Amino acid sequence: MTSPSPSPKPKGPNVLDGLLADLRAESEVLDGLVAGLAPEQWALPTPAEGWTIAHQIAHLAWTDDWATLSARDAEAFGEAIGGLFGELLAAGADPVEEGAARGAAEEPRALLARWRAGREQVLAVLDAAPADIRLPWFGPPMKPASMATARLMETWAHGQDVADALGAVREPSARLRHIAHLGVRTMGFAFTLHGLPAPEAPVRVELTGPDGEPWAWGPEDAVDRVSGPALDFCLLVTQRRHQDDLGLTASGEVATAWLPIAQAFAGAPGKGRDAGGASA
Repeated sequence: MTSPSPSPKPKGPNVLDGLLADLRAESEVLDGLVAGLAPEQWALPTPAEGWTIAHQIAHLAWTDDWATLSARDAEAFGEAIGGLFGELLAAGADPVEEGAARGAAEEPRALLARWRAGREQVLAVLDAAPADIRLPWFGPPMKPASMATARLMETWAHGQDVADALGAVREPSARLRHIAHLGVRTMGFAFTLHGLPAPEAPVRVELTGPDGEPWAWGPEDAVDRVSGPALDFCLLVTQRRHQDDLGLTASGEVATAWLPIAQAFAGAPGKGRDAGGASA
């Protein structure tokens, strides 16, 4: 049974339109990295332990399917989570790892086609969703705009793993601002994940965007502060680089404690990356 819609989606341009356009653009960048790969290249290892390029794309396809189900039928999403996840966890399996492994076993062209179709479905269902509805997820429920931001963050983060596996360098774009925003918004979540109380003191985050423009969050007079390149901050909060390999500075007790545990994605605390580069 599909959950009732709280209100119709407003007509005309809105924040979600821009987010969906950026999500599409970020997906196309990653698509450009994998579209021409030979079948054997899909088996190249990425910095994520045990994951090949195929695992990375399979994970995105798997997560897109869950996002589409969440937007289409919240009740069915809850039932599927309870059923599938319960069975896998009872068997000692990790649902995320299982989903990636199953997809990675597909023929690469079939996996690529499935990922392309799935991400188009996500764009369609989020575009059609009422702006103020809260969609169930593995973490806290999210509005469509937040869901689009989360999908963009995951696409960029897993795309970084693919780029690292191929020795490719992606050009940073203004789309990083969405990921940085999510990284700031999830500060309390990161502390909670590690059994720590969410800090009450505000943190001022000042980043330099790819074109040199300043991006800032938090009160200007905050004692706790984080600053540095936006790209580095995004690599940190998606746990694609170790803090020691990035040009970020933190001052104040809260900011200093936050950076080592920063996590913009839902789920258990991430393993992060060892210091010394992407291949560590």
